[in-house]
Amino acid sequence: MSTYDVAIIGSGPGGYVAAIRCAQLGMKTAIIEKYNTLGGTCLNVGCIPSKALLDSSHHYDDAMKHFSDHGIEIPGDIKINFEKMIARKKKVVDQTCDGVQFLMKKNEIDVFTGMGSFVDATHIKIDGETSQTIEAKHTIIATGSKPATLPFITLDKERVITSTEALVLKEIPKHMIVIGGGVIGLELGQVYKRLGAAVTVIEYADRITPAMDKVLSKELMKVLKKQKIKFNLSHAVNKVERNGDTVTVTAKNKKGEEVTFEGDYCLVSVGRRPYTDKLNATAAGVKINGRGQVEVNEHLQTNVSNIYAIGDVVRGTMLAHKAEEEGTFVAETIAGQKPHINYNLIPNVVYTWPEVASVGKTEEELKEAGVEYKAGSFPMRALGRSRASGDIDGLVKILADKTTDEVLGVHMIGARAADLIAEGVTAMEFRASAEDIARMSHAHPTYSEAVKEAALAATDDRALHM
Repeated sequence: MSTYDVAIIGSGPGGYVAAIRCAQLGMKTAIIEKYNTLGGTCLNVGCIPSKALLDSSHHYDDAMKHFSDHGIEIPGDIKINFEKMIARKKKVVDQTCDGVQFLMKKNEIDVFTGMGSFVDATHIKIDGETSQTIEAKHTIIATGSKPATLPFITLDKERVITSTEALVLKEIPKHMIVIGGGVIGLELGQVYKRLGAAVTVIEYADRITPAMDKVLSKELMKVLKKQKIKFNLSHAVNKVERNGDTVTVTAKNKKGEEVTFEGDYCLVSVGRRPYTDKLNATAAGVKINGRGQVEVNEHLQTNVSNIYAIGDVVRGTMLAHKAEEEGTFVAETIAGQKPHINYNLIPNVVYTWPEVASVGKTEEELKEAGVEYKAGSFPMRALGRSRASGDIDGLVKILADKTTDEVLGVHMIGARAADLIAEGVTAMEFRASAEDIARMSHAHPTYSEAVKEAALAATDDRALHM
C-alpha cells in the first residue's frame, strides 16, 4: 500500500493548486480524480470552455456589428461554423488540462484516476480500472460542485440542460430560455444571443446578479437589453415540460399570474450544489451539513483533525480563485506555517461583455451594517480609450469610509473589468484610501483611468473629466 503525507480528492483549481503547494513544501503528495482529465469543472466544463465560447462569439458579434465602424469591409456573408467553434473550445480545454498534467509530473505528484472514497480517516479507496487503497497522513477534500436544479425539473440533458450540456450543443438554439439571471445564465445566454438565438431570462429575484451591487445589476441589464436579451424578473418558475423539440416553462409573475414561455432549449442555471456523492465521508467521521457542505473551522479543518476541505464543497462563494487560495492556505497550514485569507477581498466577475467585477462591500451591505460611507463613480463613456475602442458602456464605483477614506468596495462594469478589478483588490489588501488611488498616476489612454476618476469623485467629488 502506498503511503502519502497528503492526498487530495479532486483535481479542480483548488485541488491541483493544493497538490502543487504541498509538493513544493516537501510533502509526498497524491491527487485523486474520477475523470480521465485533470482540472475539474473549471477547466473541463466551466470557466475555461465558457470563456472560449464567449471570446469566439464576441469576435463574430464584432464582425457583424462593429467592423464597418472601423472601416473594415468583408465581402460576402459572414457565416458561423459552429462545429469549428466548438472544436476550438475543446482544443483550448485540452491544452489547459494537459498543462495541469505537466505540472503534476514536474512536481512529482502521483495521479490516481478513479472515484476516491474514505475507508477511514487515513485510508482512501480508489475505484478506477482497478481498485486500490492508499494511506494518507492528511487528506484534502476538493470535490467541487455540480449544477443545481429545482425539484420539479427533469434534466434530460438534451433540451432541458445545464451549463455542462450548453457547452457542447450540436446546434445553435432558435430560442433559449434561461432559468436564473446569475453569472452562468447570463454568460451562456450572451454567447447564444450573439450567435443568433433568441434568449429569454427568467429570474426569481427582482434583479439579475442579485448578490452584486445594485448599480451593477441595473447597468448590466440595461446593456443586455440593448443586445435584445429579454428579461422576466420576479418570476417563480413552477413547471418545465418538454414535448418533442419544444420546451415549455411555466412561471408566476409578481402579480401571481401564470405565464408561459416556449423555446427549443431550456438552460437551468439556478446555482450549483456541493458534490460529496460517493465520498463516503461518514466512514472517516467527517460531518456534512444540511446544505451538503463539508463543515470546516477557520483553518478549513473538518471535525476530523487530519482532514481538510476547500473550494465549492465548503462555505462561501463558489469561485475557482477562492478555491486556489484555500488550497494554498491548507497546504501551508499542514506545513506548520501561518497563512491567511481575507474573504472580503475575493473578487467576483461576470464575463459578459461588458464585463462586470467587484470586490469588497456593496452599497446595500454598508447601509444594512450602518456604516457611514461616501461613493464616487465615473462613466466609461467619458474615457478617450473607451471612445477609441467603441466600448463606452459601464462605470466604476468606489465606496470609501466617510471618516477614514479607506476603500470599502470597488464595483465596475465595462471593457476589461475582470482585469481592472485587481487594482481594487490590491488597494484594499493594503488598506488604501480613495485618496491614495486618486494620487496614483494611471496611464493615458487606458480603461484604468476610470478607477482613478472614481476615486477622485469619492474624495470631495473632484473627478477631472466629468
